[in-house]
Amino acid sequence: MSNIKNELKEVVEVTMLPEVEKYLEDLLILLENNEATEDDLDAIKEMESFMVELQNIVESINTNQINDTQASEVYDKIMDLIDEHKEH
Repeated sequence: MSNIKNELKEVVEVTMLPEVEKYLEDLLILLENNEATEDDLDAIKEMESFMVELQNIVESINTNQINDTQASEVYDKIMDLIDEHKEH
């Protein structure tokens, strides 16, 4: 497996998936406590979809269905998301 694919897989598995799962858990607690707003409900749907996308990235790497160029593009986009999150 190429270096960029390893880096992408690591950032998805070590950083992105745990962060998304934690945020989704927090939102689901709000929902269970009947404290969720309409924005929270939208965020739940978006986070569930995003989590599936992240899992698909890992699966694509594991099954070699993504090339280095695609992996690099996805990696750059994810790093931009992480940078934006750190700024807030």
